[in-house]
Amino acid sequence: MSIRRISSVCHAGQLAIGGENPIRVQSMATVDTNDTEGCVSQAKRIIDAGGELVRFTTQGRREALNMENIERRLKADGYPTPLVADVHFNADVADVAATICEKVRINPGNYVDPARTFRHLEYTDEEYRAELQRLDERLVRFINICREHHTAVRIGVNHGSLSDRIMSRYGDTPAGIVESCMEFLRIFRREQFQDVVISIKASNTVVMVQSVRLLVRQMDAEDMHYPLHLGVTEAGEGEDGRIKSAVGIGALLTEGIGDTIRVSLSEEPEAEIPVARKLVELITECTALRADAEASIKDDTITLTIDCQDWETLQLKAAMAVGVLLIDRKATKLMIRNKFYEESRLVGLADAILQAARIKFTKTEYISCPGCGRTLYNLQETIARIKAATSHLVGLKIGIMGCIVNGPGEMADADYGYVGAGRGRISLYRGKECVEKNIPEADAVEKLLALIEADRTNITHQ
Repeated sequence: MSIRRISSVCHAGQLAIGGENPIRVQSMATVDTNDTEGCVSQAKRIIDAGGELVRFTTQGRREALNMENIERRLKADGYPTPLVADVHFNADVADVAATICEKVRINPGNYVDPARTFRHLEYTDEEYRAELQRLDERLVRFINICREHHTAVRIGVNHGSLSDRIMSRYGDTPAGIVESCMEFLRIFRREQFQDVVISIKASNTVVMVQSVRLLVRQMDAEDMHYPLHLGVTEAGEGEDGRIKSAVGIGALLTEGIGDTIRVSLSEEPEAEIPVARKLVELITECTALRADAEASIKDDTITLTIDCQDWETLQLKAAMAVGVLLIDRKATKLMIRNKFYEESRLVGLADAILQAARIKFTKTEYISCPGCGRTLYNLQETIARIKAATSHLVGLKIGIMGCIVNGPGEMADADYGYVGAGRGRISLYRGKECVEKNIPEADAVEKLLALIEADRTNITHQ
């Protein structure tokens, strides 16, 4: 059995995260943060489903200030759940949010450094130290505001939004992802600010697990014990989103890592909570299943036997039990046995788990975000249209992103990308290259499909 890694405790309002406290579950609102009524209504649905924190995007000062109205309304209606402001690109907004919310998430990739452009930058050691000094000075100002207002902080690193500075020095590697976090964390510790939670997320489950493990080793080496938030970002929706989340988050939970989690689904945010709750409930059982599965390995094949009649529970159990074994490549084949379902359906589930672990691709891969207040088009409807037209393209990877925060980065290994560029406007990508900008939303799906078809025709004729 795994023993949970014991961290220090972070206090977000009245909620304690880490230490001996239960693993917390959370979600993020998808409505415009200026829409007070919509935000209050959606937050209530998340909380009623069992969510213990609710995050809102605060892309500007106006959104940050409106968090006060949202919080006041929720508390008046008997919902004292801590609210989290999600900040990108504008450190001044983080300062404002820290005076209002119980917790603020900042992204090291774009807090002081500019947004990622995939440019390689050359730094001397002296120039690099100067950049770190600039970061240090700005971050200390934020820390002091948080200390004054008893505001917790999440240092939230996303693989898809690492800065060009980090990428140029460390490359697109787990080491770079971890160092992006540690630069910030060292300053928080030096300033003796303790209410900190750490997260490292990626849409690639292997990168996510390897990076979190490396972060834990690095924190241990530097005698740091902050609580960890887990998530597979842009996991998608339906079966694929659940399986990918169970593979990545579950792998770490069965190793005793994780103090709070979010399952990022391209669905209504309250739908994330029961899945997250189930992953937490299954830790002990899946840790035992993992040991049985490892003992079963023969001829590079895991044989997993689960007597479970509920299909979603079976999906989560299977993915969570074998995720770590597949990510570590202890086997690359999977056989699932279950007396309640026919073999063809179990083979499909095994293939889906193998794809989530980046071993075997048997269908189109969709990297789709869950949406937030930055998303300015109907994400769920768009995903459905793109899937309906491309699901036969086995092995093709398509990124469907609400905005540019993580879009180009998280889909860097995708073949094509569909990214929100503004209200009613979409940009299309081939790999990392933006090939069409600011297309009207009404035309964007057809143009994406035309781009894919034109490329496939050119390949056929070559």
